[in-house]
Amino acid sequence: MKHGGDLLTYEEHYEGELVDFSSNINPIGTPNGLNEVLIDGFNSLVAYPDIKYRNLKSAVAKYLNCKDENVLVGNGAVEIINNFTIAAKRVVVMTPAFSEYEERAKVHGKEIKKIPYGEDFSIDIESFKDLEEDELLILGNPNNPTGLRIPEKELLEIYGIVKKKKAFLLLDEAFFEFCPEDYDSIELFKDDGYKNVAIIRAATKFFALPGIRLGYCCCSIEKVQEISEVELPWSVNSLADIAGQYIFDDIEYINESKKYIDKERQYLIQELSKIDGIHVYNSHTNYILIKLLEHNEDYAFEHFLQYGLVIRKCSSFVELGDNHIRVAIKDRENNERLLDAFKEYR
Repeated sequence: MKHGGDLLTYEEHYEGELVDFSSNINPIGTPNGLNEVLIDGFNSLVAYPDIKYRNLKSAVAKYLNCKDENVLVGNGAVEIINNFTIAAKRVVVMTPAFSEYEERAKVHGKEIKKIPYGEDFSIDIESFKDLEEDELLILGNPNNPTGLRIPEKELLEIYGIVKKKKAFLLLDEAFFEFCPEDYDSIELFKDDGYKNVAIIRAATKFFALPGIRLGYCCCSIEKVQEISEVELPWSVNSLADIAGQYIFDDIEYINESKKYIDKERQYLIQELSKIDGIHVYNSHTNYILIKLLEHNEDYAFEHFLQYGLVIRKCSSFVELGDNHIRVAIKDRENNERLLDAFKEYR
């Protein structure tokens, strides 16, 4: 199982409605009023979207606080990752990480260099000293499945090495909005004109719109032009275009979501840490990585399925083996359901 969210496979194993703890979607749901906006926009489907996505890019630029000319959009964050991979000479990934970093490189016949995280999932800055010109270094920030954000000082050190080596840093920040507020990569690299760096974010997780498939990216004007040459035309559909022009203006929704996730993250980590037989890792986002001390992931998966809960097995992250699982942070009622099931975990 390389990705979460596959409820159809397991729906016959439980009589009631399954709760998906395997995919990390905002439990508050979509921004207020979006349903009506999408219904009103149904007639837009009879025509092609604007092939340059001018209004969408303007909305993204305003939200990210960058220029329209710095924005790329795509059919989810994965398409943008794919396009950067096409343009790369070689791909460098840290492991464990989101599987599509490697998968996209394999699809395009790119050589892959792997650098392991430390035992505590920390980054050894020295490991980047061998970067070469035109290599693409992809880092999750926060990383999936570890849930950890790169400290600002470390990120700037990594960026300094990338620039010196004439490589390129691609930051996958699909879970950025869930993190406690510290630094914003968009602001961090603005004065440098986003030279040798790109920051990808998405509507998928925070805005609870995985089915819309809308990703967006901030990078230099020169890189926008380069990536635009390999993009598929009309990759963002009309409804995703409309949604993207609407969702970023709901400041109340954005602030409420951040506050709610922060509270539930602290609650869930605190309560899970009291349970025997597991080791709970810290997280900066809306999911938690857990090491199983006594059983494997298959045993745990079947246990939680009996309670109508689908968790994420992590053996697809090869470095983690078969004794790790990942759980999303949901609303309080479902988080308590998860905790009750953990208390019966033997």
